[in-house]
Amino acid sequence: NFMQKTIQDLEKKYDLELNRVISLIKKEKAKLVLLQFPDGLKPYATAVVDYLEEKTNAEFLIWLESCFGACDLPIGLEKTKIDLIIQFGHNSMMPKY
Repeated sequence: NFMQKTIQDLEKKYDLELNRVISLIKKEKAKLVLLQFPDGLKPYATAVVDYLEEKTNAEFLIWLESCFGACDLPIGLEKTKIDLIIQFGHNSMMPKY
């Protein structure tokens, strides 16, 4: 189901350490950030962007291609001005209660 989800929906199931992400963006003074999500978290992508935009001065891009882990970096972004890539992951066996 790819209906848009809210940040509250996300936080009921997963802890994506968004405060840690915010701190990293600010520490790196990142202006353009690429976010990668596995398929199970893609319905939350726009909610995460909205939340991060409220807390930082950065702009965000969402990578819609596959993301199967830390070794799965996007190809072809060499000409972009991306300052930081953040990959989110989840484990459905360990939901947050």
